[in-house]
Amino acid sequence: MGPREASAVGRPTGARHLRFAFRTARPAARLAPEPACQPARSLQPGATPRLPARPMAASGGGAPARWAASPQAADENTLFGMGNPLLDICAVVDKDFLDKYGLKPNDQILAEEKHKELFEELVKKFKVEYHAGGSTQNSVKVAQWMIQSPYKVATFFGCIGTDKFGEILKKKAEEAHVDAHYYEQSEEPTGTCAACITSDNRSLVANLAAANCYKKEKHLDLDKNWKLVEKAKVYYIAGFFLTVSPESILKVATQASANNKIFSLNLSAPFISQFYKEPMMKVMPYVDVLFGNETEAATFAREQGFETEDIREIARKAQALPKVNLKRQRVVVFTQGKDDTIMATDSEVRSFPVLISDQSEIVDTNGAGDAFVGGFLSQLVYDHPLTECIRAGHYAASVIIKRSGCTFPEKPDFH
Repeated sequence: MGPREASAVGRPTGARHLRFAFRTARPAARLAPEPACQPARSLQPGATPRLPARPMAASGGGAPARWAASPQAADENTLFGMGNPLLDICAVVDKDFLDKYGLKPNDQILAEEKHKELFEELVKKFKVEYHAGGSTQNSVKVAQWMIQSPYKVATFFGCIGTDKFGEILKKKAEEAHVDAHYYEQSEEPTGTCAACITSDNRSLVANLAAANCYKKEKHLDLDKNWKLVEKAKVYYIAGFFLTVSPESILKVATQASANNKIFSLNLSAPFISQFYKEPMMKVMPYVDVLFGNETEAATFAREQGFETEDIREIARKAQALPKVNLKRQRVVVFTQGKDDTIMATDSEVRSFPVLISDQSEIVDTNGAGDAFVGGFLSQLVYDHPLTECIRAGHYAASVIIKRSGCTFPEKPDFH
């Protein structure tokens, strides 16, 4: 689960913005992919698309160079993520608890003053489970799970508090074998998200707190931390972090581009494209892989003046936006819940059906989008073909929706 919302003055708050606070996937029940609105440009038979990696000699005079992939090993700290860490606190509660804090059985809200004591009471009164959460942290956690070995392929930066929940979050990240290096401060408590479970319902209450407090100069700029950034080959940041530290994103993105490494960004929520358009578009020229869902894609298209609602055309136009490192042509990947995933490269737009899940097997679609990205990244760090990256993304999402929260079994069954 990856709830995020801006809380500073001038940032969107209130009930009308709650939709974007939580990354939720549409139910992945029976699949009946809709026909494409327009035919995709096809690869040559048998060809397999890869994310461009290193130049091959251009054939013939001024013809543009094509780019071939170079297989690479997944060493420690190969994958770098930076975002808003939250400690997910899950518990089965009773109706009295929901009523006390004015919670609906199946809802997603941001914590208000009246919820101040909720988190501590939840821990004291009920049997709780803790998980390292937050959108980006979920994705790198899933990637590490898919990779399995070695441990600590995934690195994560974010801000927490110097408190009990912060210590638990560090422990949970370690148990997930993620190499988390948090900026710890004492002004705000560690961000938390309470998942209050009653029967088949989950009422989510997020208190973002310290997640908003990341400071580039106090963490990212430190030599020991920056060396971890330089060590990585693949980078992923959810758009939510644009509300916290756009300067940190830009520093990581420009470093990746200058060194011909892979930088990926997620649109994350409609409000990011609307209210954080300027910082987003400053980063966009450095983006090698752009993720989003169909709602986020539609909002991005409107804000960019694309004048189309066709998701394939939106993906094509987003792929063609200006780019600094021309050695890597941008790849755009839009998920659509139970409908086909769309991928645009410089040569084509393709559709990929998701894995079929029986409605009765679906427990919780929160975190499905984060899991898809995690699965995708787990193959990207090996420089596997993009088709394999998407297949792994679909697999990871199909596992997560059959469980409560962004959790998974001990080992993946992905071949």
